[in-house]
Amino acid sequence: MNFPKSILTLFSILFFTIVASAQTITVKDKISNEPIPGVVLYNFNKTKIVVTDIDGKASIDDFFLNELIIFQSYTYKKFESSKAILATNNNTVLMISESENLSQVVVSASKFEQSKRDIPQSIVSLSANDIAIANPQTSADALQATGNIFIQKSQLGGGSPIIRGFSTNRLLIAVDGVRMNNAIFRGGNLQNVISIDPFAIQRTEVTLGSGSVVYGSDAIGGVMSFYTKKPQLSFKDELFLKTNAVVRYSSANNEKTAHTDINLGYKKWGFLTSISYTDFDDLRMGSHGPDEYLQTQYVETINGVDTLIDNPDPQIQSPTGYNQINLMQKVHYEPADNLKFDLGLHFSTTSEYGRYDRLIRPEGTGLRSAEWNYGPQKWFMSNFSATKLSSNSSFYDKIQATVAYQNFQESRIDRTFQSDTRRTRSETVDALLFNLDLEKTLSETSSLFYGIEYLYNIVGSYGLETNINTNQSTVSISRYPDDATWQSIAAYTSYKYRPNEKFVFQSGLRYNHIVANADFTANNTFLNLPFNTSKVNAGALTGTAGIRWIPNKTIEWNFNASTAFRAPNIDDIGKVFDSEPGSVVVPNNGLNPEYAYGAELGLKLNFENVVRLDMATYYTFLDNALIRRNFTLNGQTEILYDGELSTVQAIQNASEEYIYGFEVGAEINFTKNLKLKSQYNIIGGVEEDNGIEVPVRHIAPNFGRTHLTWQFKKWNFDAFAIYNDELSFEDLAPSEINKEYLYATDENGNPYSPSWYTLNLRAQFKVSDSFEITASLENITDQRYRPYSSGISGAGRNFIFSVTYSL
Repeated sequence: MNFPKSILTLFSILFFTIVASAQTITVKDKISNEPIPGVVLYNFNKTKIVVTDIDGKASIDDFFLNELIIFQSYTYKKFESSKAILATNNNTVLMISESENLSQVVVSASKFEQSKRDIPQSIVSLSANDIAIANPQTSADALQATGNIFIQKSQLGGGSPIIRGFSTNRLLIAVDGVRMNNAIFRGGNLQNVISIDPFAIQRTEVTLGSGSVVYGSDAIGGVMSFYTKKPQLSFKDELFLKTNAVVRYSSANNEKTAHTDINLGYKKWGFLTSISYTDFDDLRMGSHGPDEYLQTQYVETINGVDTLIDNPDPQIQSPTGYNQINLMQKVHYEPADNLKFDLGLHFSTTSEYGRYDRLIRPEGTGLRSAEWNYGPQKWFMSNFSATKLSSNSSFYDKIQATVAYQNFQESRIDRTFQSDTRRTRSETVDALLFNLDLEKTLSETSSLFYGIEYLYNIVGSYGLETNINTNQSTVSISRYPDDATWQSIAAYTSYKYRPNEKFVFQSGLRYNHIVANADFTANNTFLNLPFNTSKVNAGALTGTAGIRWIPNKTIEWNFNASTAFRAPNIDDIGKVFDSEPGSVVVPNNGLNPEYAYGAELGLKLNFENVVRLDMATYYTFLDNALIRRNFTLNGQTEILYDGELSTVQAIQNASEEYIYGFEVGAEINFTKNLKLKSQYNIIGGVEEDNGIEVPVRHIAPNFGRTHLTWQFKKWNFDAFAIYNDELSFEDLAPSEINKEYLYATDENGNPYSPSWYTLNLRAQFKVSDSFEITASLENITDQRYRPYSSGISGAGRNFIFSVTYSL
């Protein structure tokens, strides 16, 4: 029986209309195919709002047939469709996880979101999901998981990143766009990054190479940008409640960790509270490796007398344990679609903890120090930002203003073996910041980013000597001149030209002016410097230019050239401290900024998304480098400091450095669920020392890691190896040779850093949508190793177990 085509068409329309009018959709994860609860569906003006249930289902009966429906979830990329289109797709929506989406979008390159494909520089990213799988103890350990960053530790409560041969105050750390670097960031290893709670991180972006155009002074070797979690709104009158809880245990240092966060979302207001607490015992090293790393003795004070104790278990590094608490409160207010306000409060504090590399420093047949501790490391930050979008402004499409206040507190407490005098040196920094950042689309092919920045730091510092028998205290020399100030004002602009999908050009300029003032009158009571004040008044113009060219689906080229600088801070011009055994650093009032000139060439090859190769080579020339060198004070090359005759040193513009390297990453997708990923880094560099070329101190040995991952239903497996090459005696920097007690001994009796590896296995099981278990067995073969320049050995065989519950 044949029906006229018009009748068939009318019947089809009628049937489709009936089906579409009573329509329930299911929202699923595109990769796991698991339902996603809590996804908010709303129309353009938010007059219609529904939320998916525990099975990922929601009724869209109230929406019109061709009305735009927006799907939004905190951890997934926003999705848009219509009721009619959804009916043709079996009423199923597949959303892309934010962890995948984040790999395609970066913020740190310009302060605003850009496609990663538009950035000529190398940027590596970690999502909250990546961090959860890596299960790191600190944010320093999370950075190490990228495979591109080397981490040095002087104690368990440490983690000093090294990127492309640069470290400490030549790298910049930013949290939610606010720079953490302050006036006393030092050239020696520092551990400020551990103040950032890994449980609170939504994503991390690491720029490999200069970031001075956007971030100014210090961003010579790279920028580590941490973006913490934001509150999620409800978009309706009902409360949106989401909670997470994590507990974790680690056997190598008997770690006990607990974390919880809670999100309260309303239509226009969102609140997020995060709390983490971690307690570490002393760290156990491995069984197989150099005997020089074993701790055979430690100091214990018994009845007021310092006594050398034979360590009953030389693999236990004592004292290294400490505890830490992290608090975060976020408030988000969105009065209109084009206007947002964000307030963030962060607080972190550690307990007092031992600086292990100083506690194992020998003297004669015993140990030099009875005490050498860092006091609690405290960090507080409050930042407020306002973001506005505009479609009719001649000056911007997006504008963001940020004001922030930070307070840093740190101290050092030490006492020589069998001495009655305990020395305490305490520091505080109050740091203010104002940023104004703007973005403007000039045409379909070009965009402009620009902004201004002002920074102000004031340093508080005092020294105290206490007799432990009488408890009487006297004022002593402080580490820094008290009430020293450091200021920076800057303006920058960046231009992006993208004529087509294959080619991108980006360039930028920044002018920075730095003013620092220090008064040594109080410390001259002890030092007798030939000057009472020191000033820095210097300007710097930096620039960058780069291209990214994608001629076809297989090949992608990128090239970037840049200049960068670092202005002397209060640590450079005013510090007094014992830098290494038998040496003391004194202030220098004649310092100028150091400048870096660098270039990077990268090549990516993609063979049908089955095999990917990512290669980059780079070269950096550091001119007028600020380094520690021997010095004279009032014509003397040695002075008595803390009871020890010490060689006088100072930070000086005394060197040129040449740093170069090659990085290669590979990814092989054997199947959709079985993948191999590997990263390897080769670094080299020399500096001039009195006309002689010597190795640069922060050049890490070649290092890498390889992961074989397999996803099977609700299981994720990761078998991985971490490895470091040897750094021979000839390749050690002169300052490292003087610390031979931290190193193994080669066949000639000289210190060197041996090669090492660890084999590791990790498994994650998703019991339900709310319940997840992660277990790891690290350093399976129980290797005894010590990363280059570190004062503490790595963990031996280590079992880690964590449970996550979300609701």
